[in-house]
Amino acid sequence: MGHSEGGRSFISRLVPEDRCHLNGLALRDGKAAYVTMVSQSDTFDGWRDGRRDQGLVMDIASNEIICSGLSMPHSPRWHEGKLYLHNSGTGEFGYVDFATGAFVPITFCPGYLRGLAFMGNVAVVGMSLPRDNKTFSGLALDDALEQRKMNPRAGIYFIDLATGAVMHTINFEGIVTELYDVAILPGVRQPAALAPASAEVRRTLKVDASNF
Repeated sequence: MGHSEGGRSFISRLVPEDRCHLNGLALRDGKAAYVTMVSQSDTFDGWRDGRRDQGLVMDIASNEIICSGLSMPHSPRWHEGKLYLHNSGTGEFGYVDFATGAFVPITFCPGYLRGLAFMGNVAVVGMSLPRDNKTFSGLALDDALEQRKMNPRAGIYFIDLATGAVMHTINFEGIVTELYDVAILPGVRQPAALAPASAEVRRTLKVDASNF
């Protein structure tokens, strides 16, 4: 992947470097359809210069840019006829208007957005504390938090897609400061996160439901 409008490649060669920071993939009808990246940089770490407003969404099949001018876009997901994603550098969850190529914000969330899933008409949004380094400094998210007099949070937001209202929140404190993704586990009543080296892991059994 490394094409711009008209199918012209902006990646001059394939090397083990982080140039455009491609960070998200959306499936549509079971096939890879859209990707997000921070910029169209063709130099090592060049994407960092485009963090504030050079992010984009690209159609894999046509190599066309379908949305641009984003700030560190992340977690594209196709759901019920729309392409949803995070404009993480601004703290906004929204979708792409294919007719105009614009990003349409639905809800502002007080954190760096990463991870997205759906339960019917409810979006489940992962939210992290911005890291204290140059990657996350100077983003519009900082200004938005200051204007709203809000502190950044790590947690999960449940958002009504019809109204944009935040229906419920789960806030994380202590050592948990970042989420990389969220997932829905249908039918699970008591989920638990277990550390790989914990005593609980050694006492936990996984049984295939097909055996019953």
